[in-house]
Amino acid sequence: MSKDSSHHPSSDMEAFAKVLASSKHIIAVAGAGLSAASGIPTFRGAGGMWRKYDAISIATPTAFAANPSRVWQFYHYRREKALSANPNDAHTVLTLLSLPPLRHQLAPSSTFTLITQNVDGLSERALSDISATFEASGMDIKPAPGEQPRLLEMHGKLFELTCTSAHCRHSELNFESPVAKALQGTEDLVEAGEMEPDIPVEDLPRCKKCGSLARPGVVWFEEIPKHLETIDKLVGEADLCLVIGTSSTVYPAAAYAEEVQSHGGRVAVFNLERSQGDEAADFLFLGPCEKTLAKAFPFKIDCL
Repeated sequence: MSKDSSHHPSSDMEAFAKVLASSKHIIAVAGAGLSAASGIPTFRGAGGMWRKYDAISIATPTAFAANPSRVWQFYHYRREKALSANPNDAHTVLTLLSLPPLRHQLAPSSTFTLITQNVDGLSERALSDISATFEASGMDIKPAPGEQPRLLEMHGKLFELTCTSAHCRHSELNFESPVAKALQGTEDLVEAGEMEPDIPVEDLPRCKKCGSLARPGVVWFEEIPKHLETIDKLVGEADLCLVIGTSSTVYPAAAYAEEVQSHGGRVAVFNLERSQGDEAADFLFLGPCEKTLAKAFPFKIDCL
């Protein structure tokens, strides 16, 4: 985003509501701040340490090849955190925005896709649970044939296991706790000040199909995000981009808002505090996104 230096983003909710009402193709790009109220660690910035390691340095294919025991302990810790967490009000608002009967209250004749950089599965859980509630109440919220995706997890899924064997590459969802017996309790070692165990490779999570070493089904640094072709199409069509809980420093996601503005679309940023590039946004709403999103999208709901 690159508006001139005299530009200041608006925090006027009424003005935003008018832009929302006239928008036809809406996307949201979400980052770690979306899950902050659920107690999910961000591992970015000053607090981004796990044990004594820079967490970002662990999230690479190189780190996994060098020390799969350490990397799996990190992801076991993250799995346990996510398993004990629940979707928060920000996840709920974005789920409601993805359901046409609710979205059309505020933005008639519009489409919407949430593009999340998070791997914790909370957006998917919110979508599944809330959709089930509406369906039970008799509301038709099933996707229409050919409807665009409601949710794209561009950095993969924390609860997916992917085989590392080039001859297999089998992937499947796995919500077991712990994901491997040898990992049990390792999430508590850092608080107890104990040494990191060196778990033998054969005791780490294995592929259920061929028995080879499995890895977390997430997109690591040095790897290519998922769904890029679909996302590029949606970004190219979007006339409103919501940027939620992200510092806009990880590419390609960081470029999406700028691209939407470049073809005449509007950008609204929902962040806890100021971040890189937000001065160029059309709207900026600072504060916990579970609160600012609820104000920006005042749905009228009977059955929740």
